[in-house]
Amino acid sequence: MKIVITGALGHIGSKLLRALSILSPGAEIILIDNLLCQRYCSLFDLPPNAHYQFIEADITESKFNLEPVLNNADAVIHLAAITDATNSFKNADHVRNVNLTATEKISHACINSNAPLIIASSTSVYGSQNTQVDENCTELKPQSPYAETKLLEEALVQSTCKNDGLKAIIFRFGTIFGTSPGMRFHTAVNKFCWQATMGTPLTVWETAYDQKRPYLALDDAIKAIWHFIKHQHFDGGIYNVVSQNATVRDVVEKIRMHIPNVKLNFVKSQIMNQLSYEVLNTQLDKLGLQLTGQLSDGIRDTIDLLHAANTAPIQIQTIPQTAKAP
Repeated sequence: MKIVITGALGHIGSKLLRALSILSPGAEIILIDNLLCQRYCSLFDLPPNAHYQFIEADITESKFNLEPVLNNADAVIHLAAITDATNSFKNADHVRNVNLTATEKISHACINSNAPLIIASSTSVYGSQNTQVDENCTELKPQSPYAETKLLEEALVQSTCKNDGLKAIIFRFGTIFGTSPGMRFHTAVNKFCWQATMGTPLTVWETAYDQKRPYLALDDAIKAIWHFIKHQHFDGGIYNVVSQNATVRDVVEKIRMHIPNVKLNFVKSQIMNQLSYEVLNTQLDKLGLQLTGQLSDGIRDTIDLLHAANTAPIQIQTIPQTAKAP
């Protein structure tokens, strides 16, 4: 089996590539990453029961010819993207250009290589006023430039499936939690675990404490990806992939089970006007694919990892940045 992963050294990809070596022993796994975040450690200690090829490249560059790389692939998993929703307000045009260009280029390369494509989108496209939403929801109100771009990527892929014969599926992932070699700490659960472990207050959006949001265990993300590859299920559809819906209060209380003296620092954010809602896996349920990841397990594993990496006491001091003169 041949599998290509873009953004392969990131939070999802770095664990996915290791899981694939177990799920498909002897697989040819091609890893593409531009190393912008310098996650070299994601390539350390790779399992021996797969054949790896690492390509350091930016897939948006016109000089990078993707088609020979994708040729005869059983699946192309497109994870490469700028993913920080909060900071996307500061560089909206850049996020849109990079993410949309990457998805457009890889979609056309997959057509020409006859390779099926898995696209990572986000449940942040909903921003709904409904208390529950699923893939049939038409009230899509993305609340950040990142989420707006994901919606544009979805439309592009579905149009390419319909008009040009692309074989693809779209996963709307909840907010990822869980450990991996290339994990990041800019999303809610991981960031809170980092702050709590380091003894600093958790920075919580002031209107979000009791709003319900969708979260996704990393192992469940991999489970869904493998299910669709194994069954070669590429129908052009959209699938929510969510392990658990929870409030920030729920997350904080689970962290307090391990670090009781957690303090909160409520802050303002530009992503403020969503009401509480939960996301349902209606389409996955129809396939009989059940996701079972628990926030409590992911939080425990992340805190244990951080404690193990930092056995000596450490003092954290944050120095406020001085505004630069224009």
